[in-house]
Amino acid sequence: MADFSLKIDPDRIATIIWDCPQKPFNILNFEAIKLLDSLIDKILLDENIIGAVITSAKPDFAAGMDLKVLADLKKLNGDNPAKGLFEGFMQMHSIMRKIERAGMDPKTNKGGKPIVTVLPGTALGIGLEIPLCTHRIFAANNDKAKIGLPEIKVGIFPGAGGTTRLVRKLGIFGASEFLLEGKTLDPMRAKSAGLIDEVSATPMADAKAWIMAASDPDIVKPWDQKGYKLPGGAPYTPSGFMTFVGASAMVNGKTMGAYPATKALMSAVYEGSLVPFDTALRIEARWFTNIVMNPSSSAMIRSLFISKGALEKGAVRPKNVPDQSVRIIGILGAGMMGAGIALVAAQAGIEVVLVDQDQNAANKGKEYSEKYLTDGIKRGKISEKIKEETLNRILATDDYTKLADADLVIEAVFEDTKVKSDVTKAAVEVIHKDCIFASNTSTLPISELAKASKHPENYIGIHFFSPVEKMLLVEIIKGEKTESRAVAKALDFVRQIKKTPIVVNDARFFYANRCIIPYLNEGLRMITEGIPPSIIESAAKQLGFPLGPIQLVDETSIELGAKIARATKAAMGALYPNEQIDKILFWMEQEGRLGRKAGAGFFNYNEKGKREGFWKGLEEKYPLSTTIPTFEDVQHRLMFIQALEAVRALEEGVLMDIREGDVGAILGWGFAPWSGGPLSWLDILGTPYAAERCQALYETYGARFECPPLLADMGKNNEAFYERFSP
Repeated sequence: MADFSLKIDPDRIATIIWDCPQKPFNILNFEAIKLLDSLIDKILLDENIIGAVITSAKPDFAAGMDLKVLADLKKLNGDNPAKGLFEGFMQMHSIMRKIERAGMDPKTNKGGKPIVTVLPGTALGIGLEIPLCTHRIFAANNDKAKIGLPEIKVGIFPGAGGTTRLVRKLGIFGASEFLLEGKTLDPMRAKSAGLIDEVSATPMADAKAWIMAASDPDIVKPWDQKGYKLPGGAPYTPSGFMTFVGASAMVNGKTMGAYPATKALMSAVYEGSLVPFDTALRIEARWFTNIVMNPSSSAMIRSLFISKGALEKGAVRPKNVPDQSVRIIGILGAGMMGAGIALVAAQAGIEVVLVDQDQNAANKGKEYSEKYLTDGIKRGKISEKIKEETLNRILATDDYTKLADADLVIEAVFEDTKVKSDVTKAAVEVIHKDCIFASNTSTLPISELAKASKHPENYIGIHFFSPVEKMLLVEIIKGEKTESRAVAKALDFVRQIKKTPIVVNDARFFYANRCIIPYLNEGLRMITEGIPPSIIESAAKQLGFPLGPIQLVDETSIELGAKIARATKAAMGALYPNEQIDKILFWMEQEGRLGRKAGAGFFNYNEKGKREGFWKGLEEKYPLSTTIPTFEDVQHRLMFIQALEAVRALEEGVLMDIREGDVGAILGWGFAPWSGGPLSWLDILGTPYAAERCQALYETYGARFECPPLLADMGKNNEAFYERFSP
């Protein structure tokens, strides 16, 4: 079977049907592009065909382009991969332009054949770029469908004409949220925004009727008409200039200059707006080639598209274990985390038993879901029916016996070994022997917690990040005695709730917190050294971190940080490395400045919880130093302190798959997404330089920057992580 097929109806209208064989979604590859080109030629050359519809045999139109195409294009021209990319995308532009011009006379714009698109469902990336070059876009009235150009989220931008066409269709301002933010909309909102033309209960019939009635002027794109002017004005006009300045400021404000794709996109838009359409396409192709050749974009594509997709599809799932989908889940603890887990499970169609020490506490946990769903109705995201169905799946109770039929139980109680042990023992008395039991602990070793269970082989860690409903990552932790069925159960559950899993071996702080706690500590350590907090936070933001280390401590709670510090010190004894950090944490705790929730932390907050600058008492306690390190040193300290922990986790076998190290870092705590993750970042730097830089940081700032033996060895051999540990 081919990706595209052609049929002609009695009304002489051709239908090109997209249906990638053995795939759940249509994804465009280069062979399919060539086939589409040949079918368009057939339509334009056959005098008996009066027009054409492009549609999908699948519930959705297309999920985007197979990004492996980019790697294939690089190889086409041997030692000059940039040429291969550029020529490949110019070839794609040629095909899309052929659809757009549809055989019309270049001088008169007459004689063309109308070509339209019918979208049965979701149309993303190339799935919208193809429709944009057709003469009208009809979409089914499918409120679950998403339409947009999300490429910027994986480190590239729409490079198959989407950038050029959308700017000319909507203007620079109108196109900005779709190009620069990757915003997607349901069909009705997409129509209102101008992305598509029609939403219909009978889109195919309406599309064919439009073709039958279409005249020459109907199929000429505005930018191919004489006297066309860019909506909102070109960059050299007064209105266009102000729009572009505003868009540029917005981009730099949000990205802090850390993402090369946004810069390239803005350049393509600016330059393309000053020249004729076909020249603009060429400019778009050059900037797209530039960004694809950037190692940052390659790393983002690998981590956020290829690796993330592989993990979500079960790349690390134990083989030969039958399906372990969850029917009934028990959740112990109806606080913020437990309530959040209950919500996402119920939304996924799973029956939930939400247990707490008394009925009022359990009810309060269910109320969290009710409020969230009510807000969803107000925003037009869900219906009353969906809200009711979701809430009916949640049983709030103080009765442990209600857990008897659960096939997965997750405890999400206070981060204390004894408390967790007590609820585990209580649950184990009523659950059946095959039930998998999980802890949502963020720091406590799973093998130790499993001692409270009668069946440690069925005990596993399932670590959610807060807030559960928003954070995409779930960290699954194997204890010493955890068996494959428990791992499969955890992975299948994460798949059900549509999140991305990583699987790691047990160790204190596991993987995510092992890396992020040093990031927080390094920021606090710099304060004690007299480095201005504003410099620390700016250094982090300009690296692409969503939150600087100081703000993140405030957000996660200084009180929590102090508790973790005490517990870690008690466990590690003489090996504990963070006495310097503890002094500032405990001092802040004594001052009653416990973080944002308390309305006072390293930052001041107003009555609405908005940050209002750093607390002046901080500088009084830790006066600013007269010798400030270089900005590069500050940034490298923040990056290396995390990257080195990722290397040690890989070295020690905590990380079992390099992909999980990078995907987990980006999705779990926002590690500089432009880098592709800590291990990809070391590859971008080059391991010889990374090892050398570690040594310099070690000599200046201390043993925490000591180069791990693995990195030192790879540096000597000029070896990349994705060469040595390629899955």
